[in-house]
Amino acid sequence: MQQRPENITGLLARYGRGDKESLDELMPIVYDELRRQAARYLRREKAGHTLQTTALIHEAYVRLVDQRNVQWQNRAHFFGIAAQMMRRILVDHARSKQRVKRGGSEIRVSLSDATVAVKGQDLDVVALDEALERLGQIDEQQSRVVELRFFSGLSVEETAAVMGISKSTVKRDWSMAKAWLHRELSGE
Repeated sequence: MQQRPENITGLLARYGRGDKESLDELMPIVYDELRRQAARYLRREKAGHTLQTTALIHEAYVRLVDQRNVQWQNRAHFFGIAAQMMRRILVDHARSKQRVKRGGSEIRVSLSDATVAVKGQDLDVVALDEALERLGQIDEQQSRVVELRFFSGLSVEETAAVMGISKSTVKRDWSMAKAWLHRELSGE
């Protein structure tokens, strides 16, 4: 049964006010969407990756529960934060693998789904993270749009709501960021 966004928003607001029981109600509702997000990330990785969907969800859950002083705005805001945490987990995992084994197993992310890079091009998540960090120093808003659209899978409308900007601004920033990332990541 699909929960309406306002139900999720209400539970998030209660949790933000310190009601720990609301988190117990919330997690079964959002778990399927978190699983879809995690599966989207992990589908883009090369074969043989050791991090499993359930482990990624549980690590993100632990980090979400540990959030202090977050004023949850709505469903899209929650999933945006979850996407950011999953991205951090994947980057940390990739970096630890590289430390263990010089030039070791990199998590591969195909950007063709988001048309950020050349069709069929694979890119490791660490390189993408570094490119997004550079983009964030140039234009923080564009970097955030990429994070919400690509990593969280939010729609233009949901991204606009989370960021408090217009849909046309999201579309423009998305286009500009994709072009910039394409150039950065393809070396063109």
